[in-house]
Amino acid sequence: MFAIIGFIVVLGSVIGGYILEHGNLHVLFQPVELLIIGGAAAGAFLVASPKKIIAMTMKGFGQVFGGKEATKQNFMDLLFLLYDLLNMARKEGVLAIESHVNNPQNSAVFSKYPTIIANHELLDFICDNFKVLLAGNMESHELENIMEIDMEAHHHHNLIASHVISNIADGMPALGIVAAVLGVVITMGKIKEPPEVLGHSIGAALVGTFLGVLLSYGFIGPMAKNLEHQANEKQEFFMIVKVALLSFAKGWAPVLSVEAARRAVAGHDRPSFDELEQGVRGARK
Repeated sequence: MFAIIGFIVVLGSVIGGYILEHGNLHVLFQPVELLIIGGAAAGAFLVASPKKIIAMTMKGFGQVFGGKEATKQNFMDLLFLLYDLLNMARKEGVLAIESHVNNPQNSAVFSKYPTIIANHELLDFICDNFKVLLAGNMESHELENIMEIDMEAHHHHNLIASHVISNIADGMPALGIVAAVLGVVITMGKIKEPPEVLGHSIGAALVGTFLGVLLSYGFIGPMAKNLEHQANEKQEFFMIVKVALLSFAKGWAPVLSVEAARRAVAGHDRPSFDELEQGVRGARK
């Protein structure tokens, strides 16, 4: 929603300012320039990207407009789930959680948190690392190394679309120059025409440069940054799981483990100490 509003503000500001300066909108309407810039960018993207990357990038464009931001409740759900599992492991032994992490879709513990079950990447990360914990005979620093490898792989995967779209944005100004140069070439063929004809032709050529820069910094570049923020936000959830599991592996009590994990949440989404404590007390009851 905010992405659409942002695009409207960009267009409104640029076009509105142009009109206030008594600019002629007809000169800016150059569909052929858009065809040259957009077509060249799309072709270069296809050349540079394997099939999997193309699919991920297309999905990324959709996430800019349809991606859901994480809420405080999402973070609280994860903390409460981790507490439930760690508390069960402490009271009944780590083998008590084996059936839950092996089949989370049918687990009485996981079923209380549908947002976690719907997040397949996070769900796999939780279950896989609890299974490692179940295996035993592993020092906490070894568990940390395994989780860091997993987190880095997930983060790299989630940033691919952002990097690809950022590369497209970087190339837009240059492709705008290509369109402008072609317009100048056409203008040189009209050198004997009256000044008003030449002026219109040169103006149309310069629109290519204008469109390339505007598309890069006003539209495509911000989309790449949006996806980067989404990827970084996803990483917070993985960090919470990592901190909780490492704390528990070091012998901390479940309540202290999730308290340490709570502090991995940044900004206004971080639950307060009291909110976490109330949730833990409810789980105990």
